[in-house]
Amino acid sequence: MMFNSEKQIGSRRLAMLIDGDNAQPSLIEKMLAEASKYGTITVRRTYGDWTTSNMGGWKDSLQTYAIQPIQQFRYTIGKNATDSAMIIDAMDLLHSGTVDAFCLVSSDSDYTRLATRIREKGFFVMGVGQKKTPRAFVNACDVFVYTENLVPPKPARKTTGRKKDTAAPKEPPTPDPIPLLRQAFESAVQDDGWAFLGSLGHHLRQLDPGFDARTYGHSQLSVLIRAHARHFEMREVKSEDGNVVLQVRLKEK
Repeated sequence: MMFNSEKQIGSRRLAMLIDGDNAQPSLIEKMLAEASKYGTITVRRTYGDWTTSNMGGWKDSLQTYAIQPIQQFRYTIGKNATDSAMIIDAMDLLHSGTVDAFCLVSSDSDYTRLATRIREKGFFVMGVGQKKTPRAFVNACDVFVYTENLVPPKPARKTTGRKKDTAAPKEPPTPDPIPLLRQAFESAVQDDGWAFLGSLGHHLRQLDPGFDARTYGHSQLSVLIRAHARHFEMREVKSEDGNVVLQVRLKEK
C-alpha cells in the first residue's frame, strides 16, 4: 500500500503527539508543516510535567498552534512518566476511530513498540526526531523526519588560521546516496527500464523511513537525482490522465 496518493493523504486524519521532554519547541511550526504533508492534523497534544521549568519553552507555542498540553507528573525521580501517558493516549486514539494516522515527535527508543503496534493495525505512522534517534524507532515508522533537516543550513565559517578554529568539531560526512538509490531503483524499475519518480521515492522510504533528500543537501528527490547525472537520467512523460510525470533510468556502466 502506497502512502503518497494525494487523495488518500487529503482524507487522512492525523494525531500529532509530542514528547515535550524530548522535542524542540522552536521547531514546532516546521514540524507541523512536515506532518501536514501526510494528512490533516486533527489532534495536537504535547506531554510533559508543566510544573517544571524545562517545559517553559513550549508555553508560548500552545495557544499559537492550538496544541493541547497534557499534564503528567513525575512520580519517581529518573522515570519518564511522559512516555507512559503518551503511549496510553495513542492506544486510546488507535481504537477510537477518530484518526487513521499518527505523528510521534520524540527521539526516544521507548516509542519503538508503539510505532510498530500502530503499523500492525494498518495505520500510517511517522516519526520526528533528531539524528541520534535509535535505528529501531526510525525503522518502525513509515516515514521518519530528522529535525536537523528542518533547520536552515549554517553558512560556512571562514577559517582564520588560528589554532582554536582548527580544533572546532567537524560535521559528520554526508553519506553517499548512490547505493540506496540503486537499490530502490531495482525495486521500482519497469520492464522498459524506467521507474516513476514517485515509485522510486516510495521504495526509498521502504528501505529507509528516514530517507530525505535534504540529508544530502537537496530540497527534493528530483533535484538529488539530477545532481547525480553520471548515474541516472530523467525524462518527462504524460500519464494516462494527461499529467506530466517524471521517470528515472539507471545509466549503463
